[in-house]
Amino acid sequence: MKEKITMENIQDLMPNSSDGNKERRETLKKLFPDLFTNEGDISISEIMKILNYAGVSETERYEFRWFGKSNAKRNAFTPSNATLIYDEKRSVNPAESENLIIEGENLEVLKLLSGSYREKIKCIYIDPPYNTGKDFVYSDNYTQDKKAYWEENGMFRNGLKVDTHTEASGRYHSEWLNMMYSRLLVARQLLKEDGVIFISIDDNEVHHLRKLCDEVFGEDNFAGQIVWQTATDNNPTQIAIEHEYVLCYLKDYNFHDTWEVPSEKGKIIQEKYEELKAKLNNDIERIQIELRKWIRKQTNGDDLSGVSHYSYVDRQGVFYPGNSANTKPGGYMFDIIHPTTNKVCANKVCAKPEYGYRFTYETFSEADKRGDVQWGKDEDTIPKIKKRLDTVMQKLKSYYYEDNRATTGDLKKLFDGNKVFNNPKSVNFLKHALRFIISEEDIILDFFAGSGTTGQAVTELNQQDGGSRKYILIQIPEAIAEETEARKAGYKKISDITIERNKRVIQNMQKSAGEEKHQRLSAKSAGDILSPADDTAASPGFKVFKLVKSNFPRVEFAPDPEKTNEENIASLKKYIAEKEAQLVSAFNRDELLTEILLKNNFTLNYKTERQDRFPHNEILHATDGEKETLICLDVTIATETVENFKKHTNERFICLGRAIDTTKKYNLKRYLGDKFSTF
Repeated sequence: MKEKITMENIQDLMPNSSDGNKERRETLKKLFPDLFTNEGDISISEIMKILNYAGVSETERYEFRWFGKSNAKRNAFTPSNATLIYDEKRSVNPAESENLIIEGENLEVLKLLSGSYREKIKCIYIDPPYNTGKDFVYSDNYTQDKKAYWEENGMFRNGLKVDTHTEASGRYHSEWLNMMYSRLLVARQLLKEDGVIFISIDDNEVHHLRKLCDEVFGEDNFAGQIVWQTATDNNPTQIAIEHEYVLCYLKDYNFHDTWEVPSEKGKIIQEKYEELKAKLNNDIERIQIELRKWIRKQTNGDDLSGVSHYSYVDRQGVFYPGNSANTKPGGYMFDIIHPTTNKVCANKVCAKPEYGYRFTYETFSEADKRGDVQWGKDEDTIPKIKKRLDTVMQKLKSYYYEDNRATTGDLKKLFDGNKVFNNPKSVNFLKHALRFIISEEDIILDFFAGSGTTGQAVTELNQQDGGSRKYILIQIPEAIAEETEARKAGYKKISDITIERNKRVIQNMQKSAGEEKHQRLSAKSAGDILSPADDTAASPGFKVFKLVKSNFPRVEFAPDPEKTNEENIASLKKYIAEKEAQLVSAFNRDELLTEILLKNNFTLNYKTERQDRFPHNEILHATDGEKETLICLDVTIATETVENFKKHTNERFICLGRAIDTTKKYNLKRYLGDKFSTF
């Protein structure tokens, strides 16, 4: 019987993304070689011994199972043979930005990013399609219907392959879970060790999603579930639905401390205080009176619950005199001498709380030195430590309120009065949540980008605090129905809206910045010297990429299972020689460069520079952070180029396989070893 081919035998000849299943096996074998047979296969019996499952009945074990789960997991880790190409026309300020908007099926895109962006994403936010029984555009039948996907710029029927998804199909929950499972498995690999994922969901699948995330991220990494109250649902149901949920999971809880940030509500009071301070010429008594009036009447229109008691003012600012008394026996007992009455009669000790103080004497003394103690008029009043407004912190709470009708209105206004998207997510909520998670250099990923809310939130955060956060948005090119306002406004795909929204946000931001700069310049006299800030405007932007078929026709090669490994490899090499001859004159060098570097784990923000020391070939030095390689896309590599590497054996070099003959390949391998590779 002929030896059956295994895909590992020919993967080196395929321009695929990393093989997740192979990587997992190799990692497992490196850690636990005793769990493998002499033939290199995993020994199920050895694993069962470790897990001690012998005495546990299959029916007695708790497990979350559904139809198609195994295939979904396998599909998550199979390599992608697609690629991404740069769309310069739809990009905005690309040279000045590392933000990415990628148009394409998100599972394939995530696989392509899994090498270059592994453990680089700090936060993922997704608003996946809710399981409402309507057409289901994220069917993983994509894997079986690749040819259909590439038709019409990567779209299926009317833009997408749509899978009818009803309860009557018997797959109502299973198909949704399969779709989410594979994507979450890949997405988890992209998160940093201290990474976080937020997932918006409704009642239809929240219970299933919680179980699913427990499996993918681990029960211990469940951070919480936010109830997001929105407008009342007027559908004819027994209970009016007024909320959705946002699940939050951590990559590893060991890398997280308490999430706290300076209070947003406290900032509102601080701004009012600064306004009154300037208006009332620093008259402390009048400032306090007016501040309290403002807080009580809430003329600011903001909800100040939780911080409204910060209504006391002294020379240092706004504060609240905290309660000094311990709430139960066992507090700290010590004497405090009143600073005023002590001058009249020595050693006038202040009254003590019944159960003692809630702070140590050292803490009190430090507060006194800072001027942060509120004394009574005499020793009969218990002294209190002032809590300053600028020290007030807030936590990310499990309840959030925002009327989503305002969000819809804001997006409609951005698109000149056209309602281009139903139920967009809130920019305010995302900015609120991200403040607790991300620093000013982090990357945020949204692979169900929809109208592009995440991009706008990140852009506005950067504008507000000068940060340089980056976003990656992925949106499938889902067709927009003919009768909708969006289609009538000229938008054919959801991804068009994703891109256009973020373009308009940037344009509005730059327009506002230009107007502010003009006002500053107009206010200056002719003799004034401009500060650097006067000539600096934020230039946010993004690069657009599209998911397309690989530049290499060999990805269409199908091994014959009835042939030996050697026969299939020979057939593949012949196939490559015949089919890829067209590359000599037909390929786009930039697109080919991106595909090769992406599949060598370079990010999409790589940079290249031509190397003059190779006069016989066009060789580029590609860099991406600390990663670098030399790469050549010429159809023939000169002998002089090969010999140049004899003196530079520490360099990495990539070229086309058909650009070198056997002798050149042998010499390059001899000079560079594993640092040399071909495509």
